[in-house]
Amino acid sequence: MTSTFPQADVGVFGGSGFTHLLDDVTTIELTTAYGEPSAPITIGEIAGRRVAFLARHGDAHQHPPHKVNYRANVAAMGQLGVTALFAPFAAGSLQPHLGPGDLVVVDQFVDRTSGRDETFHDHFADGPRHLTLPDPYDPELRRALLAAGREAGVPIHDGGTVVVVNGPRFSTRAESRWFREQGWDLVNMTQHPEAALAGEAGIPYAGLAIVTDRDAGVEDDPSVEAVTQEQVFAAFDRSIDAVRSILVATIAGATVRA
Repeated sequence: MTSTFPQADVGVFGGSGFTHLLDDVTTIELTTAYGEPSAPITIGEIAGRRVAFLARHGDAHQHPPHKVNYRANVAAMGQLGVTALFAPFAAGSLQPHLGPGDLVVVDQFVDRTSGRDETFHDHFADGPRHLTLPDPYDPELRRALLAAGREAGVPIHDGGTVVVVNGPRFSTRAESRWFREQGWDLVNMTQHPEAALAGEAGIPYAGLAIVTDRDAGVEDDPSVEAVTQEQVFAAFDRSIDAVRSILVATIAGATVRA
């Protein structure tokens, strides 16, 4: 069946702050078998590639993380035909070597969420569908992000495990301590089931963490306060130019399979 809407090569789960880099912008609304995505999708061009942007929390940040329709968001990118999907996201640091302003190209996640629609396979009428997901982030897309970040001179880290919590509240001190003691690096509220659904959809996916805070603080340093919503939003805004430049360079690079 021929599509009735524009197609795209690359998808980005971001927000309106990214779209001004696009040429010949088209905004479309579509529905999926799993409902409507979080917001209308903006499609434009970067270096000759069609790029689709979707604000995962909605165009007014109206969807809290536990209510985002992740299935519809990923399904929409599949309907648009994207062959690479980039996902910048805010994260709190759990380890001393990562601080606000750092970027991390994560390579693993740990799911601590509950109650989310986390698979496209609601039944096995056509046979079992168990996804193999030892490495949820595409290595080729990860390398492209790292190369672009280093070329831009941005502090960017290769690898890290993000533990995904339900939200919308932040961690208690006990939870943060436990996460840190497990050796996990970051805490976030959206990487699961987003990354897993991309795996089910067969779309190569890469997550780029923007470190905005130190979660519940640092126990042996009372000068480091626990995270607040205002702190996260402000830190994210300060990093947005660097993230945009990395995404543009990555999308324009030959390593993106599109």
